[in-house]
Amino acid sequence: MSTARTAIPAPRLMRGFLTVGTWTLASRILGFVREIFIAAALGSGPVAQAFLVAFALPNMFRRFFAEGAFNMAFVPLFSRKLETGADAMEFARDAFAGLTTVLIALTLLAQVFMPALVYAMAAGFAGDERFDLAVVFGRIVFPYILLISLAALLSGVLNASGRFLAAAAAPVALNVILIAALWAGQRFGWATGLTLSWSVLVAGIVQLAVVWIAASRAGFRLLPRLPRMTPDLRKLAIIAAPAALAGGVVQINLLVGRQVGSQFDGAIAWLSYADRLYQLPLGVVGIAIGVVLLPDLSRRLGAQDVAGGRDAMNRAAEFALILSVPCAVAFLIIPLPLVQVLFQRGAFGADDSAATALAVAVYGLGLPAFVLQKVWQPLYFAREDTRTPFWLALVSMLVNVGIAVGLAPALGFIAAAIGTSLAGWTMAILLIVFTRGMGEAARLDARLKRRIWRIVLAALLMGVALWLAEVVLGPALGLAGWRYPALALLIGIGVLSYGWAGNLLGAFSLRDIARGLRRQR
Repeated sequence: MSTARTAIPAPRLMRGFLTVGTWTLASRILGFVREIFIAAALGSGPVAQAFLVAFALPNMFRRFFAEGAFNMAFVPLFSRKLETGADAMEFARDAFAGLTTVLIALTLLAQVFMPALVYAMAAGFAGDERFDLAVVFGRIVFPYILLISLAALLSGVLNASGRFLAAAAAPVALNVILIAALWAGQRFGWATGLTLSWSVLVAGIVQLAVVWIAASRAGFRLLPRLPRMTPDLRKLAIIAAPAALAGGVVQINLLVGRQVGSQFDGAIAWLSYADRLYQLPLGVVGIAIGVVLLPDLSRRLGAQDVAGGRDAMNRAAEFALILSVPCAVAFLIIPLPLVQVLFQRGAFGADDSAATALAVAVYGLGLPAFVLQKVWQPLYFAREDTRTPFWLALVSMLVNVGIAVGLAPALGFIAAAIGTSLAGWTMAILLIVFTRGMGEAARLDARLKRRIWRIVLAALLMGVALWLAEVVLGPALGLAGWRYPALALLIGIGVLSYGWAGNLLGAFSLRDIARGLRRQR
């Protein structure tokens, strides 16, 4: 065992999952509160649609530069430098300078070509007030890409060194600031769209400050400097290029969904609110796995720890299925009560709830696939293989485009959600199939094989319990004073029934989780 490995221990998987998952859960819950405020204030009207499209612009590009292509290439290289005792700090500084330069140039270009970007995102806006509003909001929020991408790089530095808290907690700031801004805007009569747009920039500054301070305290003080093309940075660019292309394919999938949605009045908002709902479990599980598993696998593969890498991958897959499968079943069984209780108020009416619930159910079908992608992709990225995920993403894009565009004339806006879910399953299956040549580290172990069908059966039994409970609680879910307690009771019944069935069938065990936590200490 090398001295570098002794000095910097590998991330503790279970505690890492729980740390990242807990803070992501907090962020997603606050995201719900934010969307509830937006839905109540704006409904599915033109200002809501314009802001959602504008806010999607920096979030689209962050898939390349933040948690997307750049970080997927940076984290394995940085982790291995930590593992071998190489000059990881200098590499991080060069990456920070290079990323800053690229993002400043991108932000300036976006200010000039914002009308074209909005048209690419939502051509259906052309010719009405939504287009001009989206251009104004887009120019305000786009610099968020610079702030959040630098924050993501610093988060990657922290995660690779086994420090997850600050990076996981920073995203909470976005939702706290937007909620506060919405409240202040209503109190003082500020224009809601402009208030939200400027608040995004403030949130980006806060997020960057949080992780920069944490990284500095951890010994990684990164300051702006002139960029230089070093051999390590050239290698980073070569690895990141195919990942960026893969990220571009993913963004085309999202663009297809928005373009289809923009052709139907209100659909952009319905799809966005549904996305917010299913992103709650996806974020909690998928982000926790992606953040913790990639640096851990990179370290283990660098140290030739094949058995440890296999165990890490299988436990991550098990963790993903235990949490995502029951959520998918719940989205299929009770989408309407979830949407009605969480969103139906103010300008958001019953028709909006029905359309959003349909999208939630369809997205729910793809939820396990989206989470499993987060488990299998690190197997490629940890080996510095970003080309294979690109080609697989290209196949999934063709599936999405064919279904979303082909079915839209017959099925309307929901074709976009159907395309997204089926493309997700295509990508997940291909990722799993193409790991067969990776050897022992990519194989399913006996424990995971034994538990997969038990997890599915436990979730189906939970679905029966939820369906029966909804029949009984249906009247209460429609009463203003009772709907929150009724929904809480409905969800509680689901959790308890799944826990009981899972333990009975041997799908999981609380003793295993507690024992795993003790081993991580």
